[in-house]
Amino acid sequence: MRPGILIISHGSRDAAWVSLVDEAVEHAKLPEGIPAEVVFLEIVEGRLIQDGIDRLEAKGVTDLFVIPFFVSDGSTHVDEIAYALGAKAAASFDTDLQPFRVQARVWFGEPMDVDPIEMSQIVMERSRELLRGRKLEETVLMLVAHGSDHPLFYDRWVGGLQRVAVRIQREMNYAAVDTGLLLPEQLYDKIIKWQTETDYTVMVVPLFLSSGYFTNRVIPNRIGQAVCVYDGQALLPHPLVSRWLSRQVHQVMQRR
Repeated sequence: MRPGILIISHGSRDAAWVSLVDEAVEHAKLPEGIPAEVVFLEIVEGRLIQDGIDRLEAKGVTDLFVIPFFVSDGSTHVDEIAYALGAKAAASFDTDLQPFRVQARVWFGEPMDVDPIEMSQIVMERSRELLRGRKLEETVLMLVAHGSDHPLFYDRWVGGLQRVAVRIQREMNYAAVDTGLLLPEQLYDKIIKWQTETDYTVMVVPLFLSSGYFTNRVIPNRIGQAVCVYDGQALLPHPLVSRWLSRQVHQVMQRR
């Protein structure tokens, strides 16, 4: 067996977004001597998924350990990538993504919210910064994420958010840790509900890999005139993301 590591993220036209992904991988503790490629589903020319597969197989890789560098198992991209790599027999929805040319055996990992140890710690750290003297028992922490209108993927998004929420509430004892998705639109109504029914402060923390269009524009627009605390910080850059990558690589390589 000649192993290779393929780390897949979404991709962006924003070079800074791509750099944050690269830096997170650079600081991860990957196994020495094993070739690795950081690739993207779209946009980043020369670093698409097929490019990475071709480069690794050209080095003689026979076993491809794939890390879906995405926030949630609810992402349709994670599902379609697994299908296109041959890690599952069929996609769970109609996808235009064609199967990749891959000769190596594929071992497919899990995104961040399946076992959200590091994600939860990052969110707790972000929330402490937002507290600024406020009392935990008088504060609602609202976790906001992308979500999906597809019932299967909606349930996965909700499940992942709940795993994070339970970990945080167990350690920090907020008045509540609530969740709000952008698809379907929940955020504004949930903030307003807390405002009208309680005197609690609502703090909104986004569960997005990197700051960008959604954290800087979409979420503020959805918040609208609702009163809350929000600073738009995403998961990157944070060293715990690199620790998650290290742990996920180790776990998926143990499955062979």
